[in-house]
Amino acid sequence: MSKQSGPLTLTDLNAGEPCCPPIAQQALPPETAAVLAPAFKALGDPVRLQLMSMIASAAGGEICVCDLTPAFELSGPTISHHLRTLREAGLVDADRRGTWVYYRARPGIMHQLAALLTVQEAAARP
Repeated sequence: MSKQSGPLTLTDLNAGEPCCPPIAQQALPPETAAVLAPAFKALGDPVRLQLMSMIASAAGGEICVCDLTPAFELSGPTISHHLRTLREAGLVDADRRGTWVYYRARPGIMHQLAALLTVQEAAARP
């Protein structure tokens, strides 16, 4: 784990610096794995992964729940449950505007998760 004054928290992942070396370079400490696992677990569900994709790729950087719900053959409460899981995992932020909630991805966290899984190609051997 990187040198830090306290335990790693999900909000630290937005600092712009990697939380830890990629797992292909060094074993992940148990404490760091415990902090990162909920984000990966949240993305492990096909509906949440699709929601995350829709949110992250939304024009203008955010999307209304009213535009997310019709894309699925699921009830509104089920979509709300999945969106809450993404929020609790720290992957998205949400703002209520009147009766609608708008979601936006937290790119710093997404970069950290991607960096953690980065695997460098080995140089071609003669």
